[in-house]
Amino acid sequence: MFQLEEATIAEMQQAMERGECSSFELVQQYLKRIAAYDQQGPKINSVLELNPDALHLAEASDAERCAGMLRGPLHGIPVLLKDNIQTADKMHTSAGSIALADHYASEDAFLVTRLREAGAIILGKANMTEWANFMAEGMIAGYSSRGGQVLNPYGHDFFAGGSSTGSAVAVAANLTAVSVGTETSGSIISPAINNSLVGIKPTLGRISRSGVIPLSHSQDTAGPLARTVADAAILLGAMCGIDSKDPVTRCAAGTEVSDFTEFLDKSGLQGARIGVPRNGFHDELDEEQNELFDQVLLELADAGAQLIDPADIASAEELSRFRSSVLQHDFKADINAFLSKLPPQLPVHSLKELIAFNEANADQALKYGQKRLIAAEQTSGLLKEPKYIEDRLTDIRLSRTEGIDRTLEKHRLDALLFPETLGDTIAAKAGYPSMAVPAGYLQDGRPFGIMFVGAAFSEPVLIKLAYAFEQLRARRKPPILEKGNEQ
Repeated sequence: MFQLEEATIAEMQQAMERGECSSFELVQQYLKRIAAYDQQGPKINSVLELNPDALHLAEASDAERCAGMLRGPLHGIPVLLKDNIQTADKMHTSAGSIALADHYASEDAFLVTRLREAGAIILGKANMTEWANFMAEGMIAGYSSRGGQVLNPYGHDFFAGGSSTGSAVAVAANLTAVSVGTETSGSIISPAINNSLVGIKPTLGRISRSGVIPLSHSQDTAGPLARTVADAAILLGAMCGIDSKDPVTRCAAGTEVSDFTEFLDKSGLQGARIGVPRNGFHDELDEEQNELFDQVLLELADAGAQLIDPADIASAEELSRFRSSVLQHDFKADINAFLSKLPPQLPVHSLKELIAFNEANADQALKYGQKRLIAAEQTSGLLKEPKYIEDRLTDIRLSRTEGIDRTLEKHRLDALLFPETLGDTIAAKAGYPSMAVPAGYLQDGRPFGIMFVGAAFSEPVLIKLAYAFEQLRARRKPPILEKGNEQ
């Protein structure tokens, strides 16, 4: 039998080409692992719902392969989607909320259409932090009223990251080949780092958001989670495209890339200029984390990278103190627009109705309260408040103009490098790409990772750097899971 654990997309394709397995058998094996490890044994609870058509889709994929109709590297490959990504099939799309537990989307999200065209098998929906962690203060990452708590497979006491928690945990535990998450600020990078994965938060506009339940039009994007840089690059390329329903995708015009795997360069670190911001970014690390990061820097230098250390970001401290209201205002405007279009039989069609529904069902819906929802409802939803406008412009100034852009230009850098998730906020506010890569483990077994951050639409550069770093030596180790009932 084909060895599924830690298999790459390329290895799966080679096995199918040789007749050692089929897409149908891949889906079967993942389903067995989900039953054994997600719902039994360690019960990591990363999968919220399975696609009842997954096996049929896999059979159809195998029939196409037999007929010589190959769609590309994702042909027949199982993919899991975060539960805020709409699919026009027999699965729900709820953002983890019981308020939308009966919501069936009328059409696929644009990125889902792209994945289906690429031959991917939509395996199911992943659990997530409810409403992308914009519901309550103190909500544990990976918790939703509809799905319960997702657990880190490397240790149930370890932070699992959020809000694409289930998407990351499922990939880390080999319950799917790859998965799709979404990020507003850290929601791909954080679970990637904490589950020893590669995660790509693309430039705002690289992937359409149409059909994705929103948090903030200023910062939202979908992106891939995978066990290798190559797999993440394959999935990223399949989802990209200009979509008339999402105007921000027109910003990608002239930067389109059909195949990001062409940037997988083992020598990509040679001569690369990488900046290491120190001001305001390293205070949160403990001694062991700093030692691991220092080891990473030595390896990068040995591989030919030119490290500019420090490459401090002039606006970093001001940005760390600044409390922006942008997400609060964006959420009401964006979620009201989404909810208003839902079918009449569903119980909520506005943020106000969502809050009322949660109050009426408090035992199930309000384990952590809904302070953030209530605060968002107090805004106008019209995005015209002076504070909102000023805060949005300040976010752009501090993250882009006086932040990433100025630092890259000043030091003539290809990218910035951060330990753990310390660069996620500035990259998210800028709408610029960031990429997480496994970099080792702490003594207690917790994953340790790094993240590269670049200029707008510099995903090719980040992929080249991340791949070259990944190739220096093996770092990722699969989690050791308790025995379930896997056959």
